[in-house]
Amino acid sequence: MTYCLGLCLEDGLVFASDSRTNAGVDYVTTYSKMHVFTPAPDRVFVILSAGNLATTQEVINHVQRDIDYPGEGTNLTNARYLFEAAEYIGAISLQVQQEHGAALSNSGVSGETTLIVGGQIAGQPHGLMMIYPQGNYITSSPETPYLQIGESKYGKPALDRIVGPGLTLEEGARLCLVSLDATARSNITVGPPFEVGMYQANSLSLGHRMRFADDDAYLIGVRNAWNNGIQAAFDGLPRFEWEDQQLPLAPPGAVPS
Repeated sequence: MTYCLGLCLEDGLVFASDSRTNAGVDYVTTYSKMHVFTPAPDRVFVILSAGNLATTQEVINHVQRDIDYPGEGTNLTNARYLFEAAEYIGAISLQVQQEHGAALSNSGVSGETTLIVGGQIAGQPHGLMMIYPQGNYITSSPETPYLQIGESKYGKPALDRIVGPGLTLEEGARLCLVSLDATARSNITVGPPFEVGMYQANSLSLGHRMRFADDDAYLIGVRNAWNNGIQAAFDGLPRFEWEDQQLPLAPPGAVPS
């Protein structure tokens, strides 16, 4: 399992992913799940992946091949809109899954993969979309400016309470780290190193791409600050009314009535 998320903010996009891949408790490996493509000066795309690693790698290889050797059909070099890029990636994903689906199913393995694609084409707004294993997609919105794939439930509460399109990219990146760390705390199949990418709208390049190991000082600082803040908020919750009704202390040697 894995966990990836993206934020679509007024200032741009934030991408975040863990890098733990496992095929059982005794086989845990690390792979980047953040794939960046700049196939032309007027566009940039970031793909986050969750699901079968072999399927994902084959999809990414097909995408790169079509950039290196573009044919007549749609690919990332000539897509006019972000949704066309999502349709193209979704079609490749579905094709790869169908090609290997029967063999994987006979082995008791799922070949499904779910993807988040975000980016911008010059002259078009930046955006964020989630591509389902079936090849179709949904897009983020001002009301729900984030998308999650993989083990999403543990990292969702912080997003629901704080996220909004008006966050700065730096605030969004910190929130993504909190969401990733909360998920890793509750689910052993998600873990560092964490990757975070920040895209400033209309820049057409990924301005910052950061990697945080478990012992990274900044990640530890974010983790401790969040945990301490939650503890302080809990300690400050209103008390039940009877908790404040202090009974008078009996004098020493007095016999209880």
